[in-house]
Amino acid sequence: MLLLLARGIHQDVPELNCYVRRGRLVHRPSVDVSLSVLEPNGQLSSIKVNGAETLSLSGLSEIMHKEIDKARKGKSEHIKEARNIVVRIPWPFRQWLVNFVRWATVDLGLSLPFLGVNPDSFGTFVLSNLGTIGLDIGYPALAPFSNVAMVITQGSVNSKPVVYQGEIAIRRMLTVSAAVDHRVVDAAHLGKLFQSLRRQLKNPELLDTSLPGIK
Repeated sequence: MLLLLARGIHQDVPELNCYVRRGRLVHRPSVDVSLSVLEPNGQLSSIKVNGAETLSLSGLSEIMHKEIDKARKGKSEHIKEARNIVVRIPWPFRQWLVNFVRWATVDLGLSLPFLGVNPDSFGTFVLSNLGTIGLDIGYPALAPFSNVAMVITQGSVNSKPVVYQGEIAIRRMLTVSAAVDHRVVDAAHLGKLFQSLRRQLKNPELLDTSLPGIK
């Protein structure tokens, strides 16, 4: 799903590859993706895949395997400083810090090296696989400080009855949900993205070829 979305944004909906800085839209040079990862202790971590649109399916699989393994061992460097500081701050001061980070990075466009965050820390979009915790569907929400144009959740894959070529058939189904930042895009852009996903799924062999720019 990550590669499908990254390719779809790069090829068909580049408007989604923007973020807000000081009230203006800034276009990213590559499609960078944050992927939520469930740690063994039950806490959520994340990894970031830079230039995801240029990767082949096998190349992406190799990177994700390595980065997810690091995250589950508590060695992920993605926003590590900010996460470690936030968990040590009691409520309500924790919310004050989150509001400050959003104000400094999104409204003022500043980088905060002591927290390891900047206006583009989370990349183009956030993807969360709820199927790993047994959920079939989820309803994503935008985190104000993440500054991404879109948050995507995907549920588990299940066999369900559907109408196929005029008949009831059993098909493997996956539910994908999205929340978008309407400062950047609207529902029409999301519709174009999902049309792109359908086209790619009909030609899955293209996913194992890398796009120009891969190292």
